[in-house]
Amino acid sequence: MLTIRENLLETIKGGNPDRFVKQYEFLEIIDKVPIKRIKPKPGEEIKNEWGITFKWPKGQLGDFPVHDEEHIVLKDVREWKKYVKAPSVIFSEEEWQVAVKHAESVNRKEKFVTGFVAPGLFEMTHHLMRMENALMNYYEEPEKMHELLDYLMEYELKYAEQLIKYLKPDAIFHHDDWGSQTSTFISPKMFEEFFVPRYKKIYKYYKDNGVELIVHHCDSYAATLVPYMIEMGIDIWQGTMSTNNTPELIDKYGGQISFMGDIDSGVVDFPDWTPENTAKYVEESCRRCGKLYYIPCVTHGLAISYHEGVYENVNEEIDRMSKIMF
Repeated sequence: MLTIRENLLETIKGGNPDRFVKQYEFLEIIDKVPIKRIKPKPGEEIKNEWGITFKWPKGQLGDFPVHDEEHIVLKDVREWKKYVKAPSVIFSEEEWQVAVKHAESVNRKEKFVTGFVAPGLFEMTHHLMRMENALMNYYEEPEKMHELLDYLMEYELKYAEQLIKYLKPDAIFHHDDWGSQTSTFISPKMFEEFFVPRYKKIYKYYKDNGVELIVHHCDSYAATLVPYMIEMGIDIWQGTMSTNNTPELIDKYGGQISFMGDIDSGVVDFPDWTPENTAKYVEESCRRCGKLYYIPCVTHGLAISYHEGVYENVNEEIDRMSKIMF
């Protein structure tokens, strides 16, 4: 029987896996790093390390920035240098010890020690200035948006340097959502201009410093961006919603990139979920996507579910499909 790590590599390299990869099982995410991501709890409102206010209303599944006139950080992108101040990424060895000990405890023959990065470049721009303002500024103020993105990229590279220094990660799990369920937020041409060169630089830095896998989370429609994902150096696109036609993407791009998802969170993870419903969607995804270049997984961006028991039940159903299909 292959180890978890071996089975993942056989799957994404078109080899001979002996079972389905089970969601996030191959990633050991090291989250107790001193570089804080200040996040609210349900019912809370907080200001994070960038000065962005986030609110998590009770009864909702997550938080989002508050963008009224009182709270918006960047009202005019032409003055971004005045308002956007990156937090420091420099911490002492002592402050890194919890994360370092976690990384050192991982059996790297089984799992990938994984650095976590969120939010990404696109999300940071709309967190700072509001979604509609960001989208308009890509058209109306491209020079200033390029400047701001360069600043955010340099922050990410400084963060990457610290992750590599202390954790020596085998993988990076990087978030940046680029679309809705049915379309990208910006055109492929604009994506190529603003994001491809910067992500190529970021992901090349990781690869040049010992990182084997780049796993990028984007739980949305982004099928038209897959050629750019390959160019940027992404090995696994996590969050591939079924609206992307995952089997078609596997047929077209398998061997260059792998796809992790196709089990849309919204159809399995809801208050009145049932094991029978989970079984239906997991089986459909496994059968249509096949054994290679595909990792069955809920589409949201961590190894959790919003409703108790769903994530674990999905794992059980993936095990069932492995017995049937392998």
